[in-house]
This record gives sequence, structure tokens and C-alpha cells, in this order.
Amino acid sequence: MKIALLSALNAERARRSAAVLVTDLESGEQRLVKSGQLKKDPLANALQEQLRLGKSGTIEDQGRRYFLTVQSPPVRILVIGAVHISQALAPMAKTLGFDIAIVDPRTAFASPERFPKAALHAVWPDAYLAQNPLDRYTGVVALTHDPKIDDVALSAALKAECFYIGALGSKRTHAKRVERLKGTGFSGAGIARISAPIGLDIGASTPAEIALATLAQLTAALRKTDAVPAKPKVAVAR
Repeated sequence: MKIALLSALNAERARRSAAVLVTDLESGEQRLVKSGQLKKDPLANALQEQLRLGKSGTIEDQGRRYFLTVQSPPVRILVIGAVHISQALAPMAKTLGFDIAIVDPRTAFASPERFPKAALHAVWPDAYLAQNPLDRYTGVVALTHDPKIDDVALSAALKAECFYIGALGSKRTHAKRVERLKGTGFSGAGIARISAPIGLDIGASTPAEIALATLAQLTAALRKTDAVPAKPKVAVAR
């Protein structure tokens, strides 16, 4: 790999920005496709599919073979609220390979005894976000029911275009949340990105079931995509 390509790839990694290194397996020629260039690339469908899967692999297109080296940032989950659902959600998320942080300024809830193996931060969300900005590879899960805590994180998630934004609460609670967010300048279409009530509708009632439904919905938001025509055949690298 040329030094210029390696430097550009490292720069994208430092910015937590997705990129794909395309190698023509016949000629050896390489090019780096950054996230903002994906839709204009001749291999756009294949590039987006491999990024969605988060895996590198070999593809064939118009009689030529390419190896796509996928660089996608590690997926992070920010959970607002050190509640019973969070206690169930944290170990599940780790099993799925997600980095997870739990933020709650209420020290009675955010205690090491309740979350012995979690990255726990007993601070207000704005203080945490000042040091840990959100991006498109972050999912935000708001669970406190307290607007003073949840709304800051939800606003930041909408601005950062996080791939998943979910909030606990009834339809009535969410309706009030929508009005508050509209009052701060968000459009109805933007706010509609918030999944509320949170999680897939599996009839969940216990904290563990709600955590499961939430992670299933989050994973679907990360991995699923609309079907696109004429996808090149993909052989996933092992």
C-alpha cells in the first residue's frame, strides 16, 4: 500500500469515519473510498453492502475481481440511565461486541455495586458528551424518563445523526418529548428518528425482555438496509 493511502486511511480511522480500500486483484491498483464518496463510486452498491456487514471481502463486478478492505469504527452504545434495563442490557451488548457506556448523574443508581463490569459514569450527559462526542457509529438509548437527563442526550444524538436513537416511555410520554424537542428547533421528520416506545414489539414486560427488544432494534438499524438492484456477487473474507 502506498504511504499516501495508508496516511489517508489512518486519518479516517482517527476521525471515526468509515472508509473502504478497493484493490483491483488483477492490476494491483488501489484507491480509498471515504464515506462521503460511497454513492458516487462505480462499486457503490457493493461498498455499502460490505460496510453494512462490517466485513472485508472479495467481489466480482463486470468481469473484474476486487478486494474490499472495510474500515468501520467500533460501534458504541451510550445508555442514559443506570436502571434495571441497563443492568440487563450491558452484558448483552458486550456479548454482541458493542462498546457500551452508561451515564447517570444519580449516584444512588450509578453505583459500581449495581454495574460491577460496566463503563459507568456518574455525571450529567452534557459533561460526558463534552469529552465523548457522538457520531454516526453510536447508538443512544435513553431510559431515565427524566427530561432533564434524557433530552440533552437525545438532542445530541439527533444532531450527530446517530444510527440508532431510542427512548423509553409511553406514547403519551413521547408526545410530550416531541413537543419539547420541537421547541428547541428540531423538525418533526428529525424527531421521528427516535424509536419510542423503545425496542421491537415482542410484548416485552421485564427489564431483560425490554433490553433484548432494544438491542434487537438497534442491531436491525445497524445491519439492515433497503434492497438495491444488481448487487455484485460477494464472497465474504474469512
